[in-house]
Amino acid sequence: MRAREVRNQRLDLGDGRSVRIMIWEVPEPKKPSTHSYKYRLAFIVNDLCVLRYDNELGKGDHRHEGRRETPYIFSTLDKLIDDFMNDIENWRA
Repeated sequence: MRAREVRNQRLDLGDGRSVRIMIWEVPEPKKPSTHSYKYRLAFIVNDLCVLRYDNELGKGDHRHEGRRETPYIFSTLDKLIDDFMNDIENWRA
């Protein structure tokens, strides 16, 4: 099986703010992740990514807020998107 796009979405929130959500189903987990999704969710303010959730080979699930990187515990796609959107709602410049 090849990677299958699950979601590819851009949302313009106005005032220079936008959201980009990209999710793929992959044939094998991107180690050390244990699920079969590759994702990148970004919150962009005035062309600068201020918040990002992603998982990459060798790093696993994590989130970036500015320059700070913290682990993220993935459970479901719905929870991932909910957590990301909640972080956007609570984001302060």
